[in-house]
Amino acid sequence: MRDVLAKLDEWWEKGETAALATVVGTYSSAPRQAGASMLVGPAGEAVGSVSGGCVEGAVYELGEQVLAGGRPVLQRYGVSDDDAFAVGLTCGGIIDIFVEKVTPESFAQLGAVAEAVRDEKPVAVATVVSGPAERLGKRLVVWPDRTDGGTGSARLDDALRDDARGLLDAGRNAMLTYGVDGQRRGEGLSVFVESFAPPPRMIVFGAIDFAAAVAKIGNFLGFRVTVCDARPVFATASRFPGANEVVVEWPHRYLAAEAEAGRIDRRTALCVLTHDPKFDVPLLEVALRLPEVAYIGAMGSRRTHEDRLERLRERGITEEEIARMSSPIGLDLGARTPEETAVSIAAEMIAKHWGGGGEPLGRREGPIHING
Repeated sequence: MRDVLAKLDEWWEKGETAALATVVGTYSSAPRQAGASMLVGPAGEAVGSVSGGCVEGAVYELGEQVLAGGRPVLQRYGVSDDDAFAVGLTCGGIIDIFVEKVTPESFAQLGAVAEAVRDEKPVAVATVVSGPAERLGKRLVVWPDRTDGGTGSARLDDALRDDARGLLDAGRNAMLTYGVDGQRRGEGLSVFVESFAPPPRMIVFGAIDFAAAVAKIGNFLGFRVTVCDARPVFATASRFPGANEVVVEWPHRYLAAEAEAGRIDRRTALCVLTHDPKFDVPLLEVALRLPEVAYIGAMGSRRTHEDRLERLRERGITEEEIARMSSPIGLDLGARTPEETAVSIAAEMIAKHWGGGGEPLGRREGPIHING
């Protein structure tokens, strides 16, 4: 819903009615992730996408039906082997889409959700998408310190409060299954939890030309980007327009302080571009001993890499800790320019996150998009 939230909130504020279609489940190869959304507006507008074009027409028609009739619908779309012209995903995957009517009455918390997302504060929306008809579309909105709304079952609300906060902490969406009264090991009721966690962080160490390109692509990928360098003459906002902030501080001190303050988590990406031992060795010593981060990459030549490893071992860094580091940073794309290098770094981060091998898709067999 994040991609269409601003438009949905605009209609909601005016008291207008829209249909919200959300991908709540994906199987095999699917073009969009769970949480992707599409709106059918009060004047027939279509906003957003749930499949990259495969089933948009059918979902639009379903949205119009929901607007007319009001009852939420959970619809499955998949490839059709029997009829080449049937509605289906040409990629061969399957997606489940929940379509509901959104009004100030049906989603009273939408304004508060939109405000939290704008302010980059964590909030999760748990919506009943299958189960007894009278429970469909009921929702519980969960913040770290409070909840609002309800599903019609106090027991289910209690379970959702804890489960949604766990998903929110991890920045994940998920379909959860319970008994009709919230029994954790039960069946008969499914709830889709959409987490609106603050953007993940990317911290780029080293105020060099490559850092400007990495900051730009990090911002494009949805990271909140910080550039850090101890040299004030180079660490200036004007040199890094793609960064959200530029910090003048010794890199290892900054990272240690951010970790101590709880601002480094399992979604944080650390790009060490200093390739100077006096900066990157103390920094990597801190980074490699952090309990959880998404990515640690360090720039440098083969010779720099070998020297760096020797210095880290001298400081007591174990082989297991060293194995967490991607060095030299990036995938082998033949990159030469800062921009090309930034693409190779981003490609490695994406491959690590999703378990991709990095080889050309044309040499692989099987699904291109692996979703659950």
